[in-house]
Amino acid sequence: MTQQIEHDVLVIGAGIAGLSVALRLADRARVAILAKGPLTEGSSLYAQGGIAAVLGTSDSVEAHVNDTLVAGAGLCDETAVRFTVERGPECIRWLIDLEVPFTREPGTDSESGYHLTREGGHSHRRIIHAADATGRASATTLERHVRNHDNIDIFENHIAVDLITSEKLGLPDQRCLGAYVLDRDSGRVKVFAAGTTVLATGGASKVYLYTSNPDVSTGDGMAMAWRAGCSVANMEFVQFHPTCLYHPAAKSFLVSEAVRGEGGMLLLPDGQRFMPRFDERAELAPRDIVARAIDYEMKRLGLDCVQLDISHKPAEFIKSRFPTIYGRCLEFGFDMTRAPLPVVPAAHYTCGGVVTDLAGKTDIDGLYAIGETACTGLHGANRLASNSILECLVFAAAASEAIKAQLPETRLAAKLPAWDESWVTDSDEEVVVSHNWDELRRAMWDYVGIERDEKGLKHALNEFERMKKDYKKNMYLNDLSPRYNKDLKIALEVTTLLTNAEITAEVSLFRTESRAAQFRLDYPNSDDENWFCNVVVQLVDGEMKLRKVPVEEYIMTKAECQALGYYDSVSGAQPDTWAEG
Repeated sequence: MTQQIEHDVLVIGAGIAGLSVALRLADRARVAILAKGPLTEGSSLYAQGGIAAVLGTSDSVEAHVNDTLVAGAGLCDETAVRFTVERGPECIRWLIDLEVPFTREPGTDSESGYHLTREGGHSHRRIIHAADATGRASATTLERHVRNHDNIDIFENHIAVDLITSEKLGLPDQRCLGAYVLDRDSGRVKVFAAGTTVLATGGASKVYLYTSNPDVSTGDGMAMAWRAGCSVANMEFVQFHPTCLYHPAAKSFLVSEAVRGEGGMLLLPDGQRFMPRFDERAELAPRDIVARAIDYEMKRLGLDCVQLDISHKPAEFIKSRFPTIYGRCLEFGFDMTRAPLPVVPAAHYTCGGVVTDLAGKTDIDGLYAIGETACTGLHGANRLASNSILECLVFAAAASEAIKAQLPETRLAAKLPAWDESWVTDSDEEVVVSHNWDELRRAMWDYVGIERDEKGLKHALNEFERMKKDYKKNMYLNDLSPRYNKDLKIALEVTTLLTNAEITAEVSLFRTESRAAQFRLDYPNSDDENWFCNVVVQLVDGEMKLRKVPVEEYIMTKAECQALGYYDSVSGAQPDTWAEG
């Protein structure tokens, strides 16, 4: 008999967003938090730079808002930007109260005596940090508090398979009722029932062959929400971090933007500095500009990498400011106090995601999305450096308040059905799932990467369609053991990656312009007349539908969508504003 586990709130994902919302809710609700592996294993743990917030005496909300809007290339929702920036200092104080060990430096611009650094796209020093391991310091501090809270149940090595919604069960009033979850310890799929479900699963950068993200970053929340019928937006805008360490054994190791913020320069093999030729802000230009410049020089000169040099700074400063990066690079034979580091761009951040309002609510009742999983309107076409953890904190706080207000009216569903395990079957034509994983990620890197064009995008979509058909018909697992079944984990993740890959490629093809994090070789210029808008996609009757949504109308409730004619709530008929995917 399938076990049903019941909580007031189910949080899927255990990075900074998930841990924060769980901790903020736990005094009022019984909370379950799921982690795909060990608690905190995810992108948050590896975030180096810091958290952007207006903490300095010479800084201002207006300056931070303006920097965010500029980086977003016109597609940010200014209401969301202001909402986030204004709540930044309060969220930093919350972390300080929890004893996150931020780096102090008395006499700096920060009133509180914390050291503030500057990163690309920022006009002021406003990045508070814990040396060069801010994500680890924040996540482990939150983890300690979560583990010590009696009202939070932690489920490690649990992978969410799919959301349970009333519509899928043939019930009226579309609502999220919980999720099906694979327990890797037992190999069984459990039913988690909850009055409210929060998606905090991070981004989908693992869909690319080269990425700064850990293996768990497969965009599970985005894919599950999409399958449930949620709107997803701006998936074409994938941010590529300019500087990942180039070494065959240095898997996913990112060299923080703060290295450039503290004076690091990008060089060609002959020692020539090249960024001033591409942007007046040079190494401090937004990430999309720096990543494309590096990519251009590598292709122009046939290089495997470029060089990042901060060796002109005092060695003690480098070691104290970047202890994690310095130590890790030494392991690979690179001493950044003496010589430049070899670096390359890699997929880093999904700027789009599940459309939410300013409380993290999706367009399905009882379902919230926060952090990189969500598309709140903050990032637009390109995320400003160190706004990511800020968004996690602000929207975790906002979502927790909204959820707490609804707790008295929220009820658990009755007995939910068990998961249908029949989708994994034997086949005469065996397809090894790990092959699909590699093939998919290489296609994304080759055709939906830093530079794109119509021919490559269509080729990628054809490949994805072939993979989907083969996968559905010929799913085969070499490993049929119940515990820690690696094949089953990969099978679930490939299904998720295929969904996110197809959405990203479709929207990249649909947007016939270049803007910030999307660069089309065949449409190299921005086109405000036709594309000053966000692209929202939704699964309608089994088909992908795309629509343009004006920036000022971006954050919309379900009722507002209906009022604008995006869908007919009575008949379900789709008007002509939809485009075929």
